[in-house]
Amino acid sequence: MAALASPLLGADYPFLDVVWTMFIFFAWVIFIYLIILVLADNFRRQDHSGWAKAAWTLFVIFVPLIGVLVYMIARPKDDLMEA
Repeated sequence: MAALASPLLGADYPFLDVVWTMFIFFAWVIFIYLIILVLADNFRRQDHSGWAKAAWTLFVIFVPLIGVLVYMIARPKDDLMEA
């Protein structure tokens, strides 16, 4: 005989666990959006050569957290005025 589903299925998942799960989910969404913005900015830049764009893209893809932070720090300040 198949096991019946418990009517109180949500009782085993406390409210703070739900809040923490939502926090982690939206943090991932924001981080993926940040990666997309960095890659879009990388390909939009005119002062990078093709090899520089390829290197930054590989750096951001293979080491995402450090790559995004380094790209944002290494970006020249005069480009920030355009954004």
